[in-house]
Amino acid sequence: MNSENVDDPITLRDYSWVTEDGKIDEVSFCKSFVASNPIKCVNGIFYGMDGVVEIENLRADIYQLICEVLTNGVAKKVDNLIEALKLETHTKELPLELDRIHVVNGVYYLNGNFEGEKQFCKNRLNVNYNPEAPKPEMWLKYLNDLVEEEDIPTIQEYLGYMLIPSNKGQKLMMILGRGGEGKSRMGLIIKKIFSEALNFSSIEKVEHNKFARADLENKLVMIDDDMKMEALKDTNYIKTIVTLEDEMDLERKQKQSVQGKLFVRFLLFGNGSLSALHDKSYGFYRRQLIITTKKPPDDRVDDPYLVEKIVTEKEGIFLWMLEGLQRLLENNYKFTISDRAKGNLLEAMQSSNNVIPFLESEGYIRLEKGTTATSKAIYNVYCKWCEENAEKPMSSKTVLGYLKQNSEELGIEPSTNIPIDGGKKARGFKGIFTKIRADGT
Repeated sequence: MNSENVDDPITLRDYSWVTEDGKIDEVSFCKSFVASNPIKCVNGIFYGMDGVVEIENLRADIYQLICEVLTNGVAKKVDNLIEALKLETHTKELPLELDRIHVVNGVYYLNGNFEGEKQFCKNRLNVNYNPEAPKPEMWLKYLNDLVEEEDIPTIQEYLGYMLIPSNKGQKLMMILGRGGEGKSRMGLIIKKIFSEALNFSSIEKVEHNKFARADLENKLVMIDDDMKMEALKDTNYIKTIVTLEDEMDLERKQKQSVQGKLFVRFLLFGNGSLSALHDKSYGFYRRQLIITTKKPPDDRVDDPYLVEKIVTEKEGIFLWMLEGLQRLLENNYKFTISDRAKGNLLEAMQSSNNVIPFLESEGYIRLEKGTTATSKAIYNVYCKWCEENAEKPMSSKTVLGYLKQNSEELGIEPSTNIPIDGGKKARGFKGIFTKIRADGT
């Protein structure tokens, strides 16, 4: 190094962490690095002023600093310095901030205040807060072309809901169509606003791949722009994440699992029939907001640059989202749901689960306090109803599991002490009564 050459940018670097014998003092390096690159480490994850700092980016930055000093064993030294930085910047946890949104030019507080200085955060949106931003006319026209007007407030509230790290709304949103409506463009536009706080993945993968769930840590949104409804046979993890207000086990490849909080919201786009959804529990249905798209006009001409054009309005779109969030908060996280959307949910429930119309039918079964029925009797009556109504019966396990899972909503109670002939007891339910004999006749 030539200390006299002031034009050489290398000479402007701080090399106080280099010892007299040319080695790197790791403690001094870490303190010098953090002084110019403020970071914190929580559970092995680095956070900077703009949110999560990717390890590979950190590795590259450290390499650029030390490659002028070391010529051998550089990669190993980089890894050692990263481990040292974890110790130097160790922090128990960054607070979960429900009162503010971190944006490019500062911090927006939900009380309406704005500060133009950045703070440490888990994620930062790629948008400026500009209270004077014009109304996003192209974005609103896009929505009006895509869905019915009555469903736009729901979308506005849900996209606003995605701005803060909260699962208190306990909903996921599906936007469903037949294809060709342009709904997936919404995901591309939202990506430009949420940036690294958004993850594109598959809802099926999240349900079945334990490592995929860990990828959602610190993310505000996960988008599946091609949801295969017929493939989503299980939703246990999805339901847990949608309502999660505590920690869950997160596993990464070749790493010890950790307890972490997920506050990701799911925005799902799909094509096909509502009846393709497999989960038959109220527990899943009550967590859904289902919006169906308009049929595109036959003479529509698609603009290949529409996404790029709408993205120029992102400051206005952000204000529009804030309006939706404020309305949702004022309603205590209760979404505005149109009659149309309610109908979508009912259609999905009834078309994929014939237990519901069975329970609503006359002449077979009655829900009434003080009554009882064995599991065998209920299933026999259900099969009789299916036979007489040209319905395909589901398995006994599915039917009885549905009753058990939704017992609270139905006003019934599972029991192992339902009386049968001979003074014996059997499994069944309290609060339900079969109107025809247990043998189905």
